Amino acid sequence: MSTLIPAAELAAKSTPYPNDSPEYRAARSALLAEEIELRRHIERVAAQRRALPPGGVAPDYDFLDENGKTIKLADLFGQHETLLTYFWMYGPQRERPCPMCTAFLGALDQPSRDLSQRIAVAVIGRSPVARQLAFARERGWQHLHFYQCAGDDFARDYRGLAPDGNEWPALDIWTRDGQQVRHFWASEMGGTEDPDQDPRGAPDPMPLWNLLDLTPAGRGTDWYPKLSYT
Repeated sequence: MSTLIPAAELAAKSTPYPNDSPEYRAARSALLAEEIELRRHIERVAAQRRALPPGGVAPDYDFLDENGKTIKLADLFGQHETLLTYFWMYGPQRERPCPMCTAFLGALDQPSRDLSQRIAVAVIGRSPVARQLAFARERGWQHLHFYQCAGDDFARDYRGLAPDGNEWPALDIWTRDGQQVRHFWASEMGGTEDPDQDPRGAPDPMPLWNLLDLTPAGRGTDWYPKLSYT
């Protein structure tokens, strides 16, 4: 393993932008060193995640595709051995889907074309696929694949449906060996937030979170996405 150059030394290589004050450059270099350390931490966590032992074997759940055909969890993999699923909060009791789920899926639609070169991507909901697709077309999504849970066992088992009937989003990674499917990873970050913080992943995959965090005001208190803006 290569010896890492100290973060502060790497940060010192960054040159000033036009009219940077000495105070700004010093503060920015200190921040850059922290950002380098954060990047390294993210890489360490990613390596630890990849080294997880085999997860539990998933039950043989049924889903419905857009043609109403009953398929199995293993069928969602297509030609791949790895599957990303997102369970979104758009059950039949909801007039409209969760705005946060909508923001996430909107950010996933185009990248799913690139992701699908290496892994399968499936969006799962409790509403009929036709209803999910109608909303997807309303939003202009073109590349995501939608499926309906056949019953609520999957949603309950993998934390998309609470005992009180409330829905929760769930991002999961699965692996397949033949027809045997194993649960590789889930965010499991719900309820772990620190005081005065919104629940989020680590790192969170949503551009909405990360890009606002780059700005002077951050997310503020009124950042939560909406289904429409006037």
